[in-house]
Amino acid sequence: MNRIHYTHCPVCHSSNINPLLTVKDFSVSKEDFVIWQCSDCSLRFTQDVPDEDSIGPYYQSQDYISHTNTDKGLLNKLYQRVRKRTLEQKAKLIISNTKEKGRILDIGAGVGAFLSVMKEKGWEIKGVEPDEVARKNALQLFGLPLEQPAALQQLLPATYDAITLWHVLEHVHQLHDYVEQLKNLLAPNGKIFIAVPNYTSGDAGIYRTFWAAYDVPRHLYHFTPKSIENLVKQHGLKLTAKKPMWFDSFYISLLSSKYKNGSTSWIGAGVNGLRSNLSALANKDRCSSLIYVIEKA
Repeated sequence: MNRIHYTHCPVCHSSNINPLLTVKDFSVSKEDFVIWQCSDCSLRFTQDVPDEDSIGPYYQSQDYISHTNTDKGLLNKLYQRVRKRTLEQKAKLIISNTKEKGRILDIGAGVGAFLSVMKEKGWEIKGVEPDEVARKNALQLFGLPLEQPAALQQLLPATYDAITLWHVLEHVHQLHDYVEQLKNLLAPNGKIFIAVPNYTSGDAGIYRTFWAAYDVPRHLYHFTPKSIENLVKQHGLKLTAKKPMWFDSFYISLLSSKYKNGSTSWIGAGVNGLRSNLSALANKDRCSSLIYVIEKA
């Protein structure tokens, strides 16, 4: 297996990087990985991650809900119920920031649930998904033929009014090439919507090394608003808005409590999710996950 050892920050290229936390892969391999932090742009990143050709086995879990659409277990049933509401909220966010109907590209489309909502609203859709199981499920569940990631390079430039990455950018090995291609595919006045976890959140502070959104080694990077702004600025893009994802603190706290205690602490995790959101009311930059709305500078 080939691993990637960073000598410079993957976002800002600073050499001012240091080890910070050791975190276990709780969901698949049970291996430990060390998370490093950049003192300049604030990015945290997983050191010595498997490269693109080696990381596939770390995604082989029946619990990986974005690939399997599973409702097995109470936590996944809860996730499915909340998702119906959040899909509509995402659609509303897209439309309010772009146009009533247009062309949308969803990268890391999972089983296609979000794209099916946008299709119902009259949008011309295109989806990209690396996982074969997820692509098959998208076809079976929603009749959506999703493309493999290589298709990104064949798409016409300046085409899409909206490009969405819901909890995807933290998984991308070729980070800067990817962001540059997103910019190339963006239509005039188009917007990119990037949702990622935020390690400056209250729930990350509570659960520390058990915080489920570290999700090593699948999550290569652990972003903050500062590091996202630094990244997009390097590619001639600018951040125009940040939108909190209020449900994430509860879902992440429930998973984190399971990792920490061996079983889900429903009441304790609920209290911690609420505490996290209350602290983010005064400063949304501390929300468990954020959606960044981005356009050409």
